Amino acid sequence: MAFQVCSGAILQCSFGLAPSALTVLPVNRTLAENKPAAVIMDNVPMLNIMPFGMCQSILNPAVAAATTAAAGVLTPVPCVPVTVAPWAPGSPTVLIGNIPALNDTSMCTCMWGGVISINFAGQAKVMIP
Repeated sequence: MAFQVCSGAILQCSFGLAPSALTVLPVNRTLAENKPAAVIMDNVPMLNIMPFGMCQSILNPAVAAATTAAAGVLTPVPCVPVTVAPWAPGSPTVLIGNIPALNDTSMCTCMWGGVISINFAGQAKVMIP
């Protein structure tokens, strides 16, 4: 069993240089340890998923431009997440507002090739399949 993810969970992108925190709005009125519980649709950049410090993905046009300007030396730029799909796989047997709940084994992808994973669910008591 995995932990239910909630607001304040610690996220990490494979191309980011710093961790970030997940923000979950209390629209579903479901709590895990008195924090809003997350669902797989809590993947909106700059609302749910905040920047990961600096981005070092060469697929990011800003990184590619900065790297080209630096004569081919990889040059990270400030991260701006661009998630294109919901978290996967989530927990299809646990629904919050008719949407699968988000567990800490789920991942999300960024358009620039980064894989966003959950390092800490934000709470350590509520478990879901």
